[in-house]
Amino acid sequence: MDFASYERAGAQPKEITSAKIVIAGGFGVGKTTLVGSVSEIEPLTTEAIMTSAGAGVDDASKVPGKESTTVAMDFGRITMADDLILYLFGTPGQTRFWFMWDELIRGAVGAAVLVDTRRIADAFAPLDYFENRHLPYIVALNCFDGAPRYEPDEVREALAIPSHVPLIMCDARHRDSVKQVLVQVVEHAMAVLMAEQSGGYPAVVG
Repeated sequence: MDFASYERAGAQPKEITSAKIVIAGGFGVGKTTLVGSVSEIEPLTTEAIMTSAGAGVDDASKVPGKESTTVAMDFGRITMADDLILYLFGTPGQTRFWFMWDELIRGAVGAAVLVDTRRIADAFAPLDYFENRHLPYIVALNCFDGAPRYEPDEVREALAIPSHVPLIMCDARHRDSVKQVLVQVVEHAMAVLMAEQSGGYPAVVG
């Protein structure tokens, strides 16, 4: 039923809520892939070809086959329900572009921090960033082919992730897996808001 039919029937259409979600993480963890795999519109990307000029700055040795990198942001949109639309903003991974992160997180309800198990240590800085800015976030282990497999509790301990922060496995190439990540971000953001109102920490979702 379209909007005109609602009016003729005397019914009120649902009020649509939109929310901004940030997809963050280190260099080459799969942020552009994640946004592209789930966006219902042609994603806006700011990919640039990697050249020898960045050889001493961006370590691509553990990201085989990577030939381009995000230099500003990725943008996509997904309708999660009749009354909920999520706008996705992927951050650039290299530290030299992190001055953009403060602008990209403005107005966001939450974030997903992607982690590559081949380079777990690279996640410390993104995690510290969101902890320091008190933006609700979850951690998503992106399961690359051939990458080491760790139990979530092992990763949580290695990265000192607080117990109230959800940590899940995902595959940034698969739409259904990415949708579960986004559901977790929204649910955790709501839990944090409710916990702040009651003066406690939210329980881990999932």
